[in-house]
Amino acid sequence: MVTAVNQTNQTRIERDPLGEMPVPAEALWGIQTERARQNFPISNLRPLSAFVDAVILIKKAAALTHKETGRLDAKLADAIVKAADEVLAGGHREQFVVDPYQAGAGTSHNMNCNEVLANRANELLGGKRGEYKPVHPNDHVNMAQSTNDVIPTAIRLGALMQLAALIESLTRLARAFAGKGKAFDGIVKSGRTHLQDATPIRLGQEFAAYGHTVERNRDRIARTADDLRDLGIGGTAVGTGLNAEPQYPALMIKHLRAMTRLELREGKDRVQLMQSMGDATAFSGAVRTYAADLGKIASDLRLLASGPRTGLAEIVLPAVQPGSSIMPGKVN
Repeated sequence: MVTAVNQTNQTRIERDPLGEMPVPAEALWGIQTERARQNFPISNLRPLSAFVDAVILIKKAAALTHKETGRLDAKLADAIVKAADEVLAGGHREQFVVDPYQAGAGTSHNMNCNEVLANRANELLGGKRGEYKPVHPNDHVNMAQSTNDVIPTAIRLGALMQLAALIESLTRLARAFAGKGKAFDGIVKSGRTHLQDATPIRLGQEFAAYGHTVERNRDRIARTADDLRDLGIGGTAVGTGLNAEPQYPALMIKHLRAMTRLELREGKDRVQLMQSMGDATAFSGAVRTYAADLGKIASDLRLLASGPRTGLAEIVLPAVQPGSSIMPGKVN
């Protein structure tokens, strides 16, 4: 709640259960975000855009759900939805200011989103920033939600929204390696173990194998991503659904499906989905496994292209830029 605006240093004074604090007068965020901004000056990074999108989508879906059930006045719900749409269209991005390295399981980021949407919704309804009337960040934007179900759901949504582009990039890379495998299939060279000459192998076989490695990683990533489609939204504080209507989880999934066009499922055990990060960890592990394989392929290519006079020089990579400040003729 705003108590005063200081015209000298362009701040407004807001109050929460811990007391009063100045907040930049033009900020869409509020006192809880400002406390987090001061408590966690760790990396000076901002939250990833996909993560912001995911939380805002959850807030929009909640407003639509509560409008549908009649729990939230339609005028307030519409204002929250419009504010969310502005963010999803790329607006107000400078307002998401909490460092990703924060305590509290994401409460500060959740409240950052709640405050931004509440303040913007109130502006759309003719109100002022920091007054939180008629839209309140907790009572209305965060209605029937807890950080404990919002953030795990946002992690899943954020990853799934990036999945199609990742899968497509792996498919293109695998296809490129397969093409080189066919082009190089007639070239016989020495295979090597421990960098020592071994038995003959075709250069095409090596490149085809790189392509198959990328394909296997692509399929592994897709398999682990499938578990992320089970959402625990509606579990609220501890997974039991306190303060959420019985129909809330299913309606949330309906709206999130419509907005993201993703295959999403209502989680069968919201307590389990809240207490375990196993699905996200498995997906992360699959991505890290791909990174390890990709690093090995890159090292192989670098070794095969070493030279050109005293290295292997079995393949030629396109020149990118001069490779030395002291050796002008060296090219990387």
